[in-house]
Amino acid sequence: MSALIVERHGPVTVFRLNQPESRNALSFEMKQGFIEHVPAFLGDPEQRCLVLTGTQGVFCAGGDIRTMRGDRSAPAIRTRMASSHAWLLPLMTCEKPIITAVNGPAVGAGLSFALLGDIVMSADNAYFMGGFAKLGAAPDLGLAWSLTRSVGAQRAKDLLLSNRKVSPEEALAMGMIGRVAPAEALEEQALALAAQIADGPAVSLGLTKRLVDSAFRSPAEYLEIEAYAQATAFGSTEFDEGVKAFLEKRPAVFRR
Repeated sequence: MSALIVERHGPVTVFRLNQPESRNALSFEMKQGFIEHVPAFLGDPEQRCLVLTGTQGVFCAGGDIRTMRGDRSAPAIRTRMASSHAWLLPLMTCEKPIITAVNGPAVGAGLSFALLGDIVMSADNAYFMGGFAKLGAAPDLGLAWSLTRSVGAQRAKDLLLSNRKVSPEEALAMGMIGRVAPAEALEEQALALAAQIADGPAVSLGLTKRLVDSAFRSPAEYLEIEAYAQATAFGSTEFDEGVKAFLEKRPAVFRR
């Protein structure tokens, strides 16, 4: 059985972490799955939204500690990180919307995965934890970047340095996640939301992601990106359809 199951539900792709015997720890096999399937998802124009989730009530318990006892020289670590960054950076910067459906504990790399989502949904029985301080490791897979942007520097340092467990309710209150759902309904709600987004205007949604991600730039830089985004959107066939549908008083059809 693949360590990363890939499913397609119409225009929605699902990446399902699938090594429940190790609590979906980020193994070599799982990384190989991302290396193979991330470019395929990003390169397929028919696939318009990604849902990332786990199996059997577990999201991801972090890195596979069994693989961390080999060559720990700086060159070896940098090589391994470069391999991970090769599929991680395209996900962090892609214009296709990503939903993470956190169906269980999200610890260490699992927290990094959770925060890959443009929309982060959590089961009501999940929890979130840094995990790195317990091992004497540094946060990786973009965690300090994404967590700081989600909750601010003060809270990010609090969570990572103290290594405390965060409930879905607290995570929602601090802005780490966007939605909480009953565990038994999480996947259904995530897929329904993904289908709704996938039927939307892909150009507009991609530009919206870029604008939000540019919010920490200087005002001048941001407004330059905004002008580019608006010009691109107004020049799209999706905008033509949106205006036409509005004037004809009907729902717009962005995907055919």
